[in-house]
Amino acid sequence: MIMSQPDQLHDISTLELAQVLMTRLGISPDDWHRLKSNRNARASELVAAALVFLVKNEPQEAQARLEQAVGWLNKSISAPPCPTHAHHKELKTHSFN
Repeated sequence: MIMSQPDQLHDISTLELAQVLMTRLGISPDDWHRLKSNRNARASELVAAALVFLVKNEPQEAQARLEQAVGWLNKSISAPPCPTHAHHKELKTHSFN
């Protein structure tokens, strides 16, 4: 007998569901440069992480991630420059003669 999706979800713990959501919404290393300044993507991954901490009864960790997510959404947080790009730019501006 094939189980329906709601039946399958019933067998998964709340923590497992939250962790799957966090994995799905996390920015992979391959997508980092493309999405590092995407406010929705950054807030989504932080809210998902906060949910995992809430389910694990770690409210302080959840609150820190939620505050960061709000910062992305209200534009009070921005992505720092990539360290490798900043270093490359610095080399261009200095004369090595």
